[in-house]
Amino acid sequence: MSDSTATSIWVIDDDQSIRWVLERALTNVGFAVSTFETASSALTQLKRSDNGDIPGAILCDLRMPGISGFEFLKQVKNVDPSIPIIIMTAYSDLDTTVEAYQQGAFEYLAKPFDIDQAIDLISRACEKHSESPAVIQTSALTDEIIGESIAIQEVFRVIGRLSRSHASVLISGESGTGKELVARAIHRHSPRKNGPFIAINTAAIPAELLESELFGHEKGAFTGAHSQYHGRFEQANEGTLFLDEIGDMPTGLQTRLLRVLAEGEFFRVGGSKAIRTNVRIITATHRNLGQLVEQNLFREDLFHRLNVILLKLPPLRERREDIPLLLRHFLHHLAAELNEEPKQINPELMDTLCKLDWNGNIRQLENTCRWFNVMATGVQIQMSDLPDELLGKDQSHSNEVETTDNWEDVLRVWASQQLAAGRQNLLSEATPRFEKTLLECALESTGGRKQEAAKLLGWGRNTLTRKLKELY
Repeated sequence: MSDSTATSIWVIDDDQSIRWVLERALTNVGFAVSTFETASSALTQLKRSDNGDIPGAILCDLRMPGISGFEFLKQVKNVDPSIPIIIMTAYSDLDTTVEAYQQGAFEYLAKPFDIDQAIDLISRACEKHSESPAVIQTSALTDEIIGESIAIQEVFRVIGRLSRSHASVLISGESGTGKELVARAIHRHSPRKNGPFIAINTAAIPAELLESELFGHEKGAFTGAHSQYHGRFEQANEGTLFLDEIGDMPTGLQTRLLRVLAEGEFFRVGGSKAIRTNVRIITATHRNLGQLVEQNLFREDLFHRLNVILLKLPPLRERREDIPLLLRHFLHHLAAELNEEPKQINPELMDTLCKLDWNGNIRQLENTCRWFNVMATGVQIQMSDLPDELLGKDQSHSNEVETTDNWEDVLRVWASQQLAAGRQNLLSEATPRFEKTLLECALESTGGRKQEAAKLLGWGRNTLTRKLKELY
């Protein structure tokens, strides 16, 4: 019989083995445990209870016969909003995780879980029994973050916790890990979801243009400023501004950014009127900002302003169990564009793909799926369809030329897809993307030296400067 002075914990799950394991483990550490097979029986008991019988915390499965975990959560909040509820589920994705937090769950526990982790969560929940999180309506995602690994579940958990916050977020991770996708998810599940989401890659814009892009300019502020321009801070007012590759921001602009964050106002280039702004800042970088601070390449005070919440994205090699899910997702998406049946991956090839390091992370995986969709001739993708570079094979000069020529085939497939879908004005979309790609490659080749890049492209320097402004 349980100690009457012990904290009461309720466990609700239609799986008898889960109830048994949790009851035994929690009893062993001093809790008084009551178990329920259905949420309705637990609700009946809760409504009959007086204050002395109210549980210190409840663990509830999400999917059960009858009342679901979310419906139970809502009804408990009507009875006693102070009771911390931990939602358990084997069906974990971003939408479910965020909804759990937004509906007022104390925490979200993905099955299978470590029993020590569960005990720690319950102990913390009991310590915060008096807290009652605010409930915010959920919103649908248009961009998907795919995965079931422990590493990506932690990302889901942080996004869920941020759904009630306006705090600045710093997203760190290697190139291609999906930093902008995560930033958009944070925005879509935030109190600012009805405001604009404005993204800018600070590394892709020359320093002399970046200030104007961020803060805007007045007519006549500099040569070529023929009209007033509202910068990204004004465009993102009441919403979210995502600054990608913040580690590459010039020092002078770091000072201006710090002032905006501290004072909530700024001046357009060439302007004398202070512009008020209410913007949530989400930044991202693949660099170690702490090291940049030590090297005096990044302002320490700005680093602390941005690093309120740090969200680290795992590289794909640390979440290999998500690779099959991602592959199927991309192949289904590409097939839907062509109104075709999605291609399938041969088991041997799937095993090989799961073992690769994927230094380009999810972006590289997605591009590989595009390769498969265009170049694989059969319905099932075979080992022979794998690009040589993924297997580490040396490419001869003739092969490089052949591969380079294939861009026309890829373009032809893309154009056919767009026309089949009823799209018009293809040049208005394709030409800027074509020029932007060439421009970025030329700047990478010359180390950012614009005059040399202009020569490589056959442009004058003024044309390159104008294109930078048009394309970014």
